[in-house]
Amino acid sequence: MNLKELLRLMRIEHSLMLIIAVVAAELICKGLPNLETFALSLVTPVFVSMGAFAINDYYDIEVDKANKKRRPLVIGTVTPRQAVYAAGVTLFIGVFSSIAINAYAFIIALAFAILAVLYAYKLKEMLLWGNAYVALSMVIPFIYGDFVVISYLNSAVASVSVMIFLAGFAREIHGTVRDLEGDIRVRNLHSLPRKIGVRKAALLAFLLYGLAIAISVYLGAYVRPFRANAIYVSLVAITDILLLYSSIGYLNTRKRSFYDRARNLSLLAMALALVAILLSAAFPNALI
Repeated sequence: MNLKELLRLMRIEHSLMLIIAVVAAELICKGLPNLETFALSLVTPVFVSMGAFAINDYYDIEVDKANKKRRPLVIGTVTPRQAVYAAGVTLFIGVFSSIAINAYAFIIALAFAILAVLYAYKLKEMLLWGNAYVALSMVIPFIYGDFVVISYLNSAVASVSVMIFLAGFAREIHGTVRDLEGDIRVRNLHSLPRKIGVRKAALLAFLLYGLAIAISVYLGAYVRPFRANAIYVSLVAITDILLLYSSIGYLNTRKRSFYDRARNLSLLAMALALVAILLSAAFPNALI
C-alpha cells in the first residue's frame, strides 16, 4: 500500500483546516481544554474527515475519470478495496475517540460519520442536498469544538458557522458548474446548473457569497473577539475580495482555465478565513 497516495486519497491537507476550526471554537468559547481532551478533540475530526474523503472517492471513481483524472483511485495507486478498508478504519477511530470527551462530542462525530457515508452513497445525487452536506462539513468542526468545552452553542461560534456554511454552499454550487459536463455524462446527475441553467446557478452562488461577506463585516464590527480586531479585519478583507472575484467571474465566463483558478483562489480564501478566526480568538486584544 502506497501511504503517500493513500493520504492524498484522504485529502490529509484538509485536516489542517479542520484542526484550525476546532481550536478556534474552543478558544472562542472557553479556552483550550486539558491536554488529553484537546488531543482527542483533534483526532476525531481529522480521522472522520479522512474516512469521508476515502469513501467518497470510492463511490466517485467513474465520475473522477471524467473530472479529476489524477485521483489515486483513477490512476490505480490505491485500489478500491484499500479505499474502503481505509475509510472503515479511520471513521471508526474518529468516532471512537470522541467517546472519552463527552456525549455531545460523540453524537456529533457519529452523526457526521453516518452522513459522510450517506453522502457518498446517495445524498450527492439529490438536488442541493449534497451541496448542503459539504457546506455543513465545513461548519461541523466549529460546532464540535464548541461542544468539547461547553454544553451550548456560543453565539459567536453560531455566527461564524452561518458565515462558513453560506460560503461553503456557494463554493459547492460553483463546483457543480465546473463539473457539469462530467456529472451529466457519467452519472446523468440532475445538479443545480443542469436544472436552472449555469448563469442562474452562478447568480445564486454570488448571492450566497454576498450574504457570507455581509456576516463577515458584521462580525468585524460587533462581535467579540472579531470586533475591530486588526488580524481579523485584514485577513477577512482579502478573503472577501477573493470570493467576490471568484463569484463575479463565474457570472461572466465559462472557461475551464478560470474555473481551475477560481477553485484554488476560493480554497485559499476559505483557508484565510479560518486563520483569521483562529488568530482573532487567540489574540482578542489585537485591536485596530
